[in-house]
Amino acid sequence: MWRLMPGQALACREWDGEAVLYNDLSGNTHLLDGAALDLLFALRDEPADAAGLAGRLAERFDAGDDDLVSLIDEMLAALAGLDLIEPC
Repeated sequence: MWRLMPGQALACREWDGEAVLYNDLSGNTHLLDGAALDLLFALRDEPADAAGLAGRLAERFDAGDDDLVSLIDEMLAALAGLDLIEPC
């Protein structure tokens, strides 16, 4: 299960499938694609694992079920590396 870092606000600007996100906890700014932003917004609603996120976001992604879970796992690891989410 993954969740947003406690206290994390999602201050962002989005255009043409990309977004600039300011991490108010670290002071870093990140360039993310729309899919990563969708994952962050989904985790803002409630913690979830890759399979749960795949179920919620299946219509937003163009991939089969198994491929989608694998893709989301990779994206979650990348977002964790940016200190935007954490395991819970």
